[in-house]
Amino acid sequence: MIRSVVVLLAVAVVLVGCGSSKKKSSTSSAPAAGGTTVSMKNIAFSPKSLTVKVGDTVTWTNDDSTTHNVTATSGATFKSNDFGNGGTFSWKADKAGTVQYSCTIHPGMVGTLTVK
Repeated sequence: MIRSVVVLLAVAVVLVGCGSSKKKSSTSSAPAAGGTTVSMKNIAFSPKSLTVKVGDTVTWTNDDSTTHNVTATSGATFKSNDFGNGGTFSWKADKAGTVQYSCTIHPGMVGTLTVK
């Protein structure tokens, strides 16, 4: 009985975190010239892997019905606020290398940028 209650509470916490429609955004503009967009939809980044040039701006756009964020896990230092459908976050590639990033709300939602 106690185990069932704990499982139900855990499911409720996950659903509440995934169902938020709060819009928070670090940037609300379209990508600048020399920029590209990554869509966040169906709990995934699309494209998952992308090659950009130093100086390009990458803009992540939330096209999903749930809240997401974008956080560099290696190769760069950036972290967006959580943002809902229609929200965006932009980052300018300032050096060559590989940048791994994720949505910290949704484990397994990961992407890679190769900056040349």
